[in-house]
Amino acid sequence: MTIELRTERLLLRPLATGDAEALTAINADPEVMRFIGDGSARTPEQTEALVAKVAAHWDAHGWGAFAVTEQGTGDLVGLAILATPNFLPEILPVTEVGWRIGRDRWGRGYAPEAARAAIGFAFGDLGLDRVVSCIHSDNKASIRVAEKLGMALERETVVPGYEVPCSVYELKA
Repeated sequence: MTIELRTERLLLRPLATGDAEALTAINADPEVMRFIGDGSARTPEQTEALVAKVAAHWDAHGWGAFAVTEQGTGDLVGLAILATPNFLPEILPVTEVGWRIGRDRWGRGYAPEAARAAIGFAFGDLGLDRVVSCIHSDNKASIRVAEKLGMALERETVVPGYEVPCSVYELKA
C-alpha cells in the first residue's frame, strides 16, 4: 500500500532513500536549520543517514516523515514530520508533528498546508488523539504555523543536552 496525502498544492508521501539528494540542499541551508537540533546545517552524509533512518522507520511502523513535493513541479520542497520526540522525555509518550520547508519556498503557506495533512493522517489513519510540536522558543515563524494549525501552548521548557528554550504546542483531536 502506498501512502499519499494530497492537498490543494502539495503531495506528501513517505520519505525514501531517493530523496536524499534533494533534501541535502535544504538541510545544508543554515537559515533552514538554525532552530533544529543544535542549529547546525547538515552534511550530505548526515542527510543520507537521516533519510535511511526515516525510510526504515516507515518500513517498521507504517508512519514517519513525509517528503513534501509540489504537485505542479514534482520538486521536493521539504518535510512534514511525524516522530516521537525522544529528545524531550518529560512530554512522552506523544507524537510530534514538525515541518521543514526549503527557504526558496518560504512564505507560500506550505508549512501549515503540509502539517495539516500530516495531522489529519495522525488523527485519522493512526488514531491518535493528541499531537505536539516542539518549537525553539525564538522561532517565531514556526510558532505562527502552530497557531494557524489551531495548536495551543502547552508548556515552556528546555531541551536537555542542547539547553535551548522550547515551546511545546499541542493539538487534540
